[in-house]
Amino acid sequence: MAALRAGRPLHLGGSLDLTVAGAEANVAIALARLGHRTRWAGLVGADEFGRLVLRTLRAEGVDLAHATTDPDAPTGLVVFEPRTADLTRVLYYRAHSAGSRLTERHAAAALADGARAVHLTGVTAALGPGPLAAVRYAAEQAGRTGAALCLDVNFRARLWSARDAAEALRPLAARATVLVASDDELHLAAPEAADTEAARVEALLEAGVREVVVKRGAEGAEVFTEDGSTARAAVRVTVRDTVGAGDAFTAGYLSGRLDGLPVDGRLERAVTLGGFAVAAAGDWEGLPTRAELGLLSAAPGTALR
Repeated sequence: MAALRAGRPLHLGGSLDLTVAGAEANVAIALARLGHRTRWAGLVGADEFGRLVLRTLRAEGVDLAHATTDPDAPTGLVVFEPRTADLTRVLYYRAHSAGSRLTERHAAAALADGARAVHLTGVTAALGPGPLAAVRYAAEQAGRTGAALCLDVNFRARLWSARDAAEALRPLAARATVLVASDDELHLAAPEAADTEAARVEALLEAGVREVVVKRGAEGAEVFTEDGSTARAAVRVTVRDTVGAGDAFTAGYLSGRLDGLPVDGRLERAVTLGGFAVAAAGDWEGLPTRAELGLLSAAPGTALR
């Protein structure tokens, strides 16, 4: 999507900063900055917003061989409105957008060459029947080819109801290699009968998920596997903007997995990227390169000379 960021409540007017955002795009950019080969598959409109999206992803080193421009639908739009210092309202304009016209055909083309990992989110699944079919196809194809499937629940109440999300995501979760969810959205991926976090994690592992990754916001995160659990506190930084932190966290975890790190190493990289995300404005702009992963260990106020 194109993203507009307001400096104050929208009804007061003022300027809007234009950039790019989107759950899967954020993850693709983060992984590309860390040196991984990434491909983004999706649709944008034949408009200036679409050109901005493609230009940004291309500049960040993301493969766009299977990005599509739709001449008959506009690029999706998201608006971030700060309401207080700690509260941001997010407004989506994605109905009838190019992204809502994603289909199984687009997913098939993007996955035809194979992949080590496939990343999907509940955001795309929420955009309509076509995008949901594309997500389902991608999950099935990952299973057929042996690619690791990462599913981030990423529930957005402005896009669909919790009931619809659970109905769509529970079958997908059973196919996941890695299931990522905030502690308040894990129930949307786990069987309905599971009514505690422990029961939900157990049910997901029994269904075949290898790693259940539970994000706990400022408290850090915990990873559950058949061998037990591993927890990690969040990296302490000065917080500027929490939007996009979950995508950065997921990208860090996937990066560690692709690099063959053990679970604690994956989790360490995940919270590190989450820390970079909240310490900078924007969804992805402040994310590090591989050479910069150690920067957060510097003392506050450090100048690198």
